[in-house]
Amino acid sequence: MATEPRTVRLAVLIDADNASSSIADGLFEEIGKIGEASVRRIYGDFSGTRLKSWADLLAKHAIVPHQNFAYTTGKNASDIALVIDAMDILHSNRVDGFCLVSSDSDFTRLAARIREQGINVYGFGEHRTPESFRQACRRFIYIENLVPVAAALDRDRATETSPLQPPSAAIPLLRKAIAQMDDEDGWVGLGGVGHKLAALAPDFDPRTYGQAKLRDLVRKTGAFEVKSMQGSGIHVRFKTPLKGQDAKKKS
Repeated sequence: MATEPRTVRLAVLIDADNASSSIADGLFEEIGKIGEASVRRIYGDFSGTRLKSWADLLAKHAIVPHQNFAYTTGKNASDIALVIDAMDILHSNRVDGFCLVSSDSDFTRLAARIREQGINVYGFGEHRTPESFRQACRRFIYIENLVPVAAALDRDRATETSPLQPPSAAIPLLRKAIAQMDDEDGWVGLGGVGHKLAALAPDFDPRTYGQAKLRDLVRKTGAFEVKSMQGSGIHVRFKTPLKGQDAKKKS
């Protein structure tokens, strides 16, 4: 009798000071696509009213709050508590991956350290998140892709430019991914392209370009040929062959 594959267990650690409560529903829905949120913790100073919106959602999403009083201005006790807990969880061998919810680059070293241990890290933050943190994660998901931009951003940043980009902006990265796969006739499997994109850019997401799926984005750019191959799924290739590809065919 075949056994079902074991569910990926995840530790979700939320930096309440750097994550809007409006992302909660979309956040856990997205995490559910990766695995099971076995550990759900949030860090911040809940003694005041600033984090009340998060406090109101704790029971709904079974999030355990970790109260950290801001005794000293300029010192973030919440960040330190999150890091300490992350290392404790890491060495307990209880989870298969971490979801770090923050737009703060201070967690870059934590993400890198966890990955050194062979554990995947999934980052969730705003489009303004520094590249260092995004690149340190196995995958980075922009919270603007999980909820409407105006709801995801804090009120004082709601007028910032939307991170949504036109499909054409994805063409250089798509071309790079396909070129590295280097198929003889130019056709490559879309699934392989997706894996290559994840390796090249941890923050790549078709939703950033207004498309729900990678296949939709590829078609929308107008720069690639797309065909379905029986038994092997969707394949794509450049409409204009790369320089030297014609020579390869002639040889």
